[in-house]
Amino acid sequence: QVQLVESGGGLVQAGASLRLTCAASGLTFTNFDMGWFRQAPGRERESVAAITWNGESNDYADSVKGRFTISRDNAKNTVYLQMDSLKPEDTAIYYCAARTRILIRYEYWGQGTQVTVSS
Repeated sequence: QVQLVESGGGLVQAGASLRLTCAASGLTFTNFDMGWFRQAPGRERESVAAITWNGESNDYADSVKGRFTISRDNAKNTVYLQMDSLKPEDTAIYYCAARTRILIRYEYWGQGTQVTVSS
């Protein structure tokens, strides 16, 4: 049974940093590209960042480029999202997701972790 468990969310002030962690189990981690998504109240879910199975390539939403960094540790079956210079508009539930390398659609999702940034 595949499980993705996010942690590290919280309430912070604008300008602060947070690091989200997603621990994966029940899958061969290196067979999967990983992504972070977020959904704010009343808005559609959006992609925030993605990283390939080997960590050699990543991609970011324009709104977070230069502030967020995605990384992974394949030895620990873990993916991270370092979030710096947080803004109130970053407030959302953040989800971790996994997709088999050759696929486009993400197959597995975590339960989400709340990030709230106050002004």
